[in-house]
Amino acid sequence: MKLIYDWNEFDHSTEFELKGQVFDIIQETAAYLHETTNDDPVVLNVIPRLAQLISKHECLASFKEPFSSLARAVGLWNYIDKNNAPSRDRLVAEAVSVPELGNISLHREQIGALNVLLAGRNLVLSAPTSFGKSLIIDALVLTGRYKRIVVILPTIALLDEFRRRFTRRFRDTYDIVMYSSETSAARNVIFLGTQERIIARSDLSKIDLLVVDEFYKLDTRSSSGKRDERSLILNASVYKLLKNSKQFFLLGPNIDHIRMDKTSPWNFQFLRTRFSTVAVDTFDLKNVDNKETRLIEEAFKEENWPVLIFVSSPKRANDIALLLANENRLHGHRSDLSLWIESNYGGKWELSKCVASGIGVHHGRIPRALSSRFVKLFNDGVLPILICTSTLIEGVNTAAQSVIIYDKKIEREDFDFFTFSNIRGRAGRLGQYHTGRVFLFNAPPDVSDVDVFPPVFLDYENAPDELAVYLEEDDAPASITQRVSVLTQSLGIGISDLQRLSGLGIDVLEKVRGIIAERVEEKHYLSWSGRPKWNEILELCEIVCRLRRSRDFGVRSPRQLAMWITKLRASTSMSEFFRWYSDGFTGDINEIDKVFLFLRSCEHSLPELFDAVQTFAIATGISADYSLLLDELPRWFRMDEVKQLEEQGVPMQITERFISSTDTLQDIRLKLFEASRNLDPKLSKIEQDWLTDALPL
Repeated sequence: MKLIYDWNEFDHSTEFELKGQVFDIIQETAAYLHETTNDDPVVLNVIPRLAQLISKHECLASFKEPFSSLARAVGLWNYIDKNNAPSRDRLVAEAVSVPELGNISLHREQIGALNVLLAGRNLVLSAPTSFGKSLIIDALVLTGRYKRIVVILPTIALLDEFRRRFTRRFRDTYDIVMYSSETSAARNVIFLGTQERIIARSDLSKIDLLVVDEFYKLDTRSSSGKRDERSLILNASVYKLLKNSKQFFLLGPNIDHIRMDKTSPWNFQFLRTRFSTVAVDTFDLKNVDNKETRLIEEAFKEENWPVLIFVSSPKRANDIALLLANENRLHGHRSDLSLWIESNYGGKWELSKCVASGIGVHHGRIPRALSSRFVKLFNDGVLPILICTSTLIEGVNTAAQSVIIYDKKIEREDFDFFTFSNIRGRAGRLGQYHTGRVFLFNAPPDVSDVDVFPPVFLDYENAPDELAVYLEEDDAPASITQRVSVLTQSLGIGISDLQRLSGLGIDVLEKVRGIIAERVEEKHYLSWSGRPKWNEILELCEIVCRLRRSRDFGVRSPRQLAMWITKLRASTSMSEFFRWYSDGFTGDINEIDKVFLFLRSCEHSLPELFDAVQTFAIATGISADYSLLLDELPRWFRMDEVKQLEEQGVPMQITERFISSTDTLQDIRLKLFEASRNLDPKLSKIEQDWLTDALPL
């Protein structure tokens, strides 16, 4: 018995035929359950499809009762129809329902994971994208047994998503802390942060629960051989917190094994589950005659909406967005947002044309507030098409019915089966699209097991230098102590400086030391404090562009980098800066969004490199204090509150109209909230709606 059905054909059946077909499916699936395990993907695939079929056809209402019994038997208790289920099944659904979380019912595997955690054990959970892992975190918080919680997330977009959800559900019982400027003396606190932000905090002692989302990022290996500094920082962050945490919960998708050395002091239970709450139809389009024509056809089919289109790079996303926009199929669908983009980003950005056609774009060169808005409108069905790169797949939850995997690469490197599975897993969403659709324009990668090798759980004798510098004395073998001692002596800096800068890589730090030593004639340009002059900024840019390629910062040369930093500092508002940039732009119009790559670089990579230059300048006897630049550059020389609200989905162009120099974050939030509710004339209708969504009560 295979349980293979042509589900699309049922839409063409008569009522009489359909009832007979559904009866047979339920009967055959129940029989098959006796021959297999109840986490068999074949069985799990039937439940969402039946749910969709029954909800679609009124004539099948009488099958809600037997369907609920089947869902209970499989363990997908969240599919039990509480209004029509037999009393036994209804009791199960009610027993696993959480009123405080919208009365949602958990499924069997979620309950299993919760039981492990509530028994006080550490858990590493590997589950499909549609499993509902975030609900487990919320359920743990809801118990109230964890007073101080740290949640490490890979992206700022996810930070904001968690912040919104936690604020909505737990603001009366927990302080939610997300920024370095925020502190809390409350008994119940949830700290949210990326690994870079968490490792910089000094108030994370005595943690009750550590949560690490997307734990596979602890693996520092790369098929391309490239060093992943974010993975190294994540390992260091997790190590520091494990020393102070009573319990930890690591979660992520589609991992087969996690490696741990037998000498590791950390014990945990690894739970790998195949439980998926949605079904997926896959369409193989790799051999179509004209892929571009077929892409256009599938993208504009309403039955596929909302549809994510995955491509390899930001440039590719821009090109595909314009290709679709030029079809003029949805012209004027979001003209108000299109005009806002044109008005607030200088007028030359062709993204405005795409948005007017109902097409959103999501990649690392899109401003965060705009990306957040695109995702909101996509989830609401206003933007039916969203073209994305891996930044969306790894960092944001979306409600997509369909996923078109148009490319097989991330940048220039073929993605592996693990990444492919994560992209495919974005199709379908529990409660909205029981059956997702995936369109493949290339052959999928070969199936392979995914093993995660986190240095934090392995033999510390072989720890990378970037983790070794954080190891405490009782954990560090003698060889590590000796290695770290050699590093500090050879680099000529102290252990605290080495820890702070280790994310750059020891090889980069050695280069910085060498560059400063050789630039004897330019040393006076490194000796400054306060606000740097042009030649002093240029000297910094000359050095960092020997450590990284200029294009990694979105610029063509060190001189252009210095000019952009200088203009960003001199601009009285972000609107002024964008107008200056747009008016002077003369390159390929598809590259106009590189300014946002520059702005992202200002947030972390440039300040980190400038800090390294300062540290080694001081180590060689140069009087240097770059603290003001290191403080102002990450926030683009704006007030902290303006940048923080941008991360929360409020465009800086709006905030700058209302903020005053004395405003706290809460002050300006309240100002904007009241302005949007009171229809302030300084706000357009689209801005009022934007603020209402971004700043909920």
